[in-house]
Parts: sequence; C-alpha cells; structure tokens
Amino acid sequence: MKIMAVDFGDSRTGLAVCDKTEFLASPLCVVEEKDFDTCVLKVSEIAKENEVEKIIVGYPMNMNGTIGERADKCKIFADNLAGEIDVPVEMWDERCTTISAHNYLNQTNTRGKKRKAIIDAVAATIILEGYLEYRKNIR
Repeated sequence: MKIMAVDFGDSRTGLAVCDKTEFLASPLCVVEEKDFDTCVLKVSEIAKENEVEKIIVGYPMNMNGTIGERADKCKIFADNLAGEIDVPVEMWDERCTTISAHNYLNQTNTRGKKRKAIIDAVAATIILEGYLEYRKNIR
C-alpha cells in the first residue's frame, strides 16, 4: 500500500511516501505554506498526484502523553485533509521525530539553508518509518 506521512508545521509541512511494498520510506517534498486552508489543499493535491492509499499525520503529543495545542492543530489539519481526499487519514504519535531528524542531519553534516529546506521532509520520513515498522509487526 502506498502511504504518505505528513509532518505539519505552521510555515513548512514535510511529506514522505513509501513504495507499494511498504519497504522503503523516502522524503517527498516540503510544502512551504503559512495559510492553513491552502496547505490542506496543497497536501491533498500532492497525495492525489502520488496516488497514495493512506495518509499518516504526525501527532505531536507531549512527552507525558497529554495533548497540547500543537497536537490539537495537527488533529484539525488531519480532519480537514480527510474532508478533501477519499483515502483514510490517521494520526500517528510523532514524539521526538524532529529531534531524530536533527540528529540524522548532524550525522550527515547538513547545515544552513539546505538543512532548513529538508528537515520537515526528513521528520515525515521518520514518522512513516515508525508507522511502517508498526504495520510490519502487527501482521
């Protein structure tokens, strides 16, 4: 199943996609959009263009498991996205994915503007990898 992951942000939203075998998750792009509704529409169009069958939206819960303002905004984003596309849209716990993405980019010595341009797509890839691992273990 082709699955797309979304790391929603106020200015930049990272997207990642896997192949139909669910073996390889890869960064897709970063949507640079500050307008909430326009971002929903752009992500929806990219999902349609890539013929994804499911969308996973990162759900940034607090470390203690509570839901904060950021998680609420991501849930609203997912709900709006679900209204624009005819594929399932699910939330996925993304605690620490941005930290992991920064650590990965530190290891690859990616700095400056290049880092800023890809960090959100890398975070989306980490979200998708976690979800794919989960799917593999429940089969």
